[in-house]
Amino acid sequence: MFKKLQGVELVPEYKHKKASLYRLDANHLNNRYYIVSSEFTCRLLNSPEVVGFECYDSMCNPTKVALDYLNKKGIIHGGASVLTILRGGLNYPLEECCYRSGITIHDVNFLSCERVFDGEVIVGLDIKYKKLDIIDKGTLIIGDIVATGDTMVKCLKYVVKEYRKAGASLRNIVFFTIGGNMGITIMENLTEELQMYWPDFEGFYCVYHEGIFSNYTDKGVLGIQLPYVDFYWKDAILAPEYRRQTLNDDDALFEKCTIYDGGARRYEIPDHYREVSEYWEDVLKIADSVDFKAFTDEKIGYRTPVGYGEWLELNHYNSLDSGLTHDLYEQEQAYLEKNSHRTLKEIAARRLEEFNAAVKKYTVKN
Repeated sequence: MFKKLQGVELVPEYKHKKASLYRLDANHLNNRYYIVSSEFTCRLLNSPEVVGFECYDSMCNPTKVALDYLNKKGIIHGGASVLTILRGGLNYPLEECCYRSGITIHDVNFLSCERVFDGEVIVGLDIKYKKLDIIDKGTLIIGDIVATGDTMVKCLKYVVKEYRKAGASLRNIVFFTIGGNMGITIMENLTEELQMYWPDFEGFYCVYHEGIFSNYTDKGVLGIQLPYVDFYWKDAILAPEYRRQTLNDDDALFEKCTIYDGGARRYEIPDHYREVSEYWEDVLKIADSVDFKAFTDEKIGYRTPVGYGEWLELNHYNSLDSGLTHDLYEQEQAYLEKNSHRTLKEIAARRLEEFNAAVKKYTVKN
């Protein structure tokens, strides 16, 4: 189990007709962590067919529900500003949702954090464009996809440096993400560092969409995953609604990544189309040689079968309603049983056909 999440339980916090908000019950963490779930982001994460503006639109309802909650709790107080990390961060409808939640935004700031290459090797990150206005003792609201967190660290350290140069401080940071558990380690460490500069810094209020995922650290059972890029369920904490929706779909669990490349899905749709298609083409080629049970276990996050009690521990569900968790457990067992009678080859062939049909309107014929 991911060390920072040991002993953590998922607890229902706020229910709205458009989204459900959960919090992590964890006394040993410096920051507050939440998971927000809605039918819109469930579909976004489970269907790579969702592209373009629909990606942005899918984020609106759950983001607003979470902002409403944080605002009512007095967490967003006084001056607030939005920091947009260009590319992936543009998927997050923060300014619009703040407006709809009655939160006054004084400034919208921008940073570009671009990869630096030596040949084909990434050797660092460089901030080439910046527009940053300082709001002393205010709230900074950010949205970004967090895998390794290198971009997040680079940008936040730049912001902190500029605030300190101006003799200003932040009250707190509200962070929205589709991301992995490595982000928790980063935010915990950053909070300790920032409280050395600013003793009154409250820390991060981090809202994960649908779950706290993890990154592959190797190429996986298939041998084609991208380490430290692709998200999956190992050591994850998932909103029960998202788990249910994924298991209601025969094939969603087996996608290459929970989100794929967020920037490409929104702005470079042909590139996203190629990535998804190439993945399923590669799977189709090797399907007959893959241990499908091992691949299923990898994607579900643990070796199956597991008993109900162990399942609760693995998924951090002990504090959820027992009727709900029993139903989810039984649904997972039924899914695994059904899956044992299918083949990876048939799944790959079907997904290729479905995806190619869905994205025809984004392909240009020569």
